[in-house]
Amino acid sequence: MKTVCLPSGETVPALGIGTWYLGEFAKHRADEIACIRLALDSGVRLIDTAEMYGEGAAEKLVGEAIAGRREEAFLVSKVYPYNASRQDAIAACERSLKRLGTDHLDLYLLHWRGGVPFEETLEAFTRLKATGKIRHFGVSNLDTDDMEEWYASAGGQACATNQVLYNLGRRGIELNLLPWLRQHKTPVMAYSPIEQARLLHTQTLRDFARDTGISPLHAALGWLLAQDDVIAIPRTGRPEHLREILQAAQSPLSAEHVAELDRLFPRPKRPIPLEML
Repeated sequence: MKTVCLPSGETVPALGIGTWYLGEFAKHRADEIACIRLALDSGVRLIDTAEMYGEGAAEKLVGEAIAGRREEAFLVSKVYPYNASRQDAIAACERSLKRLGTDHLDLYLLHWRGGVPFEETLEAFTRLKATGKIRHFGVSNLDTDDMEEWYASAGGQACATNQVLYNLGRRGIELNLLPWLRQHKTPVMAYSPIEQARLLHTQTLRDFARDTGISPLHAALGWLLAQDDVIAIPRTGRPEHLREILQAAQSPLSAEHVAELDRLFPRPKRPIPLEML
């Protein structure tokens, strides 16, 4: 499976799985656990979650799914902005670790910018890293101005990634934020890469998929995975959906197909504020 290099030099899979909305309904629990375990079986190591998702329910689900297999997973979680102070971030991380049933996270992210100064969050992240509670840290939903401020703060240049909304229909980051991140060798982690399935129902993508003999999901994910510094984390709780995702990862798009998708889904002509879901 294709990998992406973090600033530390460590490589991670370019395809991970997201867990937003997972763990919230008992009737789906068995399928969701089976999906995470199938992902590990298939070589998808990166699992993204957050304390926000179901107020910890997703973390508990992930913990159950990876029990006995922790060494196979690259675990990512995120802290609420209001929990991102010097002391609260450490306490929040400890709660996440308990729910996940592990003694460390591979990557811990500030979920979005709140009222806590970056210096406080970075101080907490640095302490967590020094004590082995986290291996890497980064951010989510920060635009270019925010990234510049983060990097200017003590310890900020150790940022491993910026997790943002990015897909064929949401290309605004390509005008300012993405070039800035590339200049600083910071990969993007693209959440909602198929726009929570809405992108798959657009006629333009459906026509492209029909004409090229692939699925709309394959086209949308393949376009992202064609970039060397983008990690895509589609959310799924169904094993059959995961199998379709895996097929996209295992069959890269041709350069011609990527160029055609660029034409069909052009990026904005003017900078726009960072979009969020």
